[in-house]
Amino acid sequence: MQFDVLTLFPDFFTSPLQSGLLGKALEKAIASVNLINPRDFTTDKHRRVDDEPYGGGVGMVIKPEPVFAAVESLPILPKREVILLTPQGRTMDQALFRELTDYDQLVLICGHYEGVDERVCQLVTREVSLGDFVLTCGEIPALTLINGVTRLLPGTVAKEASLIAESFSTDLLDYPHYTRPPVFRGLAVPPVLLSGNHQAIAQWRLEQQEERTQQRRPDLWQKWQNQSPSP
Repeated sequence: MQFDVLTLFPDFFTSPLQSGLLGKALEKAIASVNLINPRDFTTDKHRRVDDEPYGGGVGMVIKPEPVFAAVESLPILPKREVILLTPQGRTMDQALFRELTDYDQLVLICGHYEGVDERVCQLVTREVSLGDFVLTCGEIPALTLINGVTRLLPGTVAKEASLIAESFSTDLLDYPHYTRPPVFRGLAVPPVLLSGNHQAIAQWRLEQQEERTQQRRPDLWQKWQNQSPSP
C-alpha cells in the first residue's frame, strides 16, 4: 500500500510515522508514505500556494495550480484513490478503512485555510472527513486514515484475530478486557474469565458488548437490532 500525502507541513508526520505499530509496518514495507509539499510545485519567487477568494470573504483558498502539478507528478498505480480531507466528506469509520485496504495507492490531499479551489475536485475520487467539526489542517485526518488503514493490512498486527472482535468490526462495541493481577485495589476480574469455560466466556463477552453498545452508543445498538435476525 502506498500513501502519497500532499501537505504543506511534512514535519507534522515525522514522529507519528516512526512510532508504534505504524512505524514498524513502514519499516517492514507493509505500507509506504510519500510526503509531497505543494510549495515545491509553485512557479513564483514567493512559492505562494494560497490566494484571496473570488467574490470576497474571510480567509484564503489553496490555489489549484500547485495541487494539480503535485498530483500529476505522482506515478499511477493500478488501483488508486485520490482523497480530499474535508469536513464535507464521508465520515471515517471502520467500514471505510476496510474498503480502502483493497487499493494499491491512496493519494491524500490535506486542506488548509478556508479550503481548496473547487477545481481541485476534478482530481478527487472521494472526499473524507474525520467528523462533524473543523480542524486547522487536513494533516490530522490524513494521519488518522493512514493509521486506520495500515493497521488492517496483513502483517501489521501480529494477532490478526484481535481485529475481528474489536469495536466497530461489527455494530457492537468491544467487550471489557482484564489482565493480572486478579484483584487490584479491591476490584476483581469477573470470575467467568478465570473459569476456563470458553463457551461461557464467549457468551459473557457478547452480553457485555450488547450492554455497552446499548448504554453508550444507542445509534449503533439500533443498527445492530435492525440487522439481527428476529427470534
